[in-house]
Amino acid sequence: MSGIVERHVHRLSGSTWQQVDDRLVEEVPLEIRLEGTPLAVVMRTPGHDADLILGFALTEGILLGPEELGSVEEVGENRWNLRLSEGVSVDPARFQRNFYSTSSCGVCGKASIDAIRITAGPLNSDLRLSTEVLAGLPDSMRAGQVNFEETGGIHAAAAVTVAGELIALREDVGRHNAVDKLVGALAPDRWRFDDLILFVSGRMSFEVVQKAAVAGFPLLCGISAASSLAVELGEELGMTVVGFVRDGDCTVYCGRHRIE
Repeated sequence: MSGIVERHVHRLSGSTWQQVDDRLVEEVPLEIRLEGTPLAVVMRTPGHDADLILGFALTEGILLGPEELGSVEEVGENRWNLRLSEGVSVDPARFQRNFYSTSSCGVCGKASIDAIRITAGPLNSDLRLSTEVLAGLPDSMRAGQVNFEETGGIHAAAAVTVAGELIALREDVGRHNAVDKLVGALAPDRWRFDDLILFVSGRMSFEVVQKAAVAGFPLLCGISAASSLAVELGEELGMTVVGFVRDGDCTVYCGRHRIE
């Protein structure tokens, strides 16, 4: 199965040791280039790499829309090059990261703290989400988490309608990578996503809110908590941020008016 490796391990159950084959989620570096110039190295789970790169380019503000993408090409093992559409010009130096980005933190590799905030307009969507649909989101996402079922160690990001229909789901060892893969998968057919909900399995960090806002998601919901800076940014942009969506309960950090 893609994104999973097997490893021989020793497992203790009660007082008994067993030697068993375990399944682990893969974590492999990926170098992203823009017109041949290295931009970043991200630690990701292999699979849907072209989606990851397009989503990364959009949510980092490298591309203003999917139409600015010429092509995404694999140029070597775990090396991909992003080419721009004819007439589009981007200075790679504006976006280069001075060291690799870990799977748990995408912004820590930014060359400058000033580059963290990506311009995203206010989210004025009048989208509303019922508490009944909200309560069912964890089950909807869990049904599509194939690699999580095998490993128990991978994040997921899902795009869902207000009726609870799962539009697409992507998994990755990194929270922000899962979001980028999802955005990259959807963007060629629709951009932006002001009629969809973003539901994530992990903690909602500043960067996850930032990426959701750039992509136009007016609602960001998750199974876990949100950080203080994530909530501040969500409130600033007019986003609804909801955490701890479990067993019919939730915590609305900001944007309560969209939950009914």
